[in-house]
Amino acid sequence: MSFSGLPAVNAFFNGLSGVLLGFGFYYIKHKKVTAHRRCMVAAFVSSGLFLACYLTYHVYYLGYIRHEGPTIFRNPAWFRPIYLVILLTHTALAMVILPMAIMTLSRALRQRFDAHRRIARWTWPVWMYVSVTGVVIYLLLYQIFPQGPSGAH
Repeated sequence: MSFSGLPAVNAFFNGLSGVLLGFGFYYIKHKKVTAHRRCMVAAFVSSGLFLACYLTYHVYYLGYIRHEGPTIFRNPAWFRPIYLVILLTHTALAMVILPMAIMTLSRALRQRFDAHRRIARWTWPVWMYVSVTGVVIYLLLYQIFPQGPSGAH
């Protein structure tokens, strides 16, 4: 696989994280703690693999190898403001979710379940939003409205 395939890999890992988060939520609501734990750890690993691939693509491939910046969404112009709202909320929350997920997982692994539950009620929806919007951004930028180097189709 070439570096140009990494955006699809990133979308896969984001989508997988979202699915695992959904199952993890379902399992804890049905008091299936072991299944919940496995799903949440797998979601964390999937998100970690996403982050590694994302940084490889954007920092190494686009930055170091190709000397390019990020792909800019330009067309269609009428959809650009909608895309930017999705991108900006996704990006801001993506920066917040990493320390939140580490803290939430850490509390669970140390069996501090009251503290885990208090933060997990905030971590889960933010993490789910970031996972789902990551896939949406990929679909918009590479599939629905593919942007060339200049943003043209």
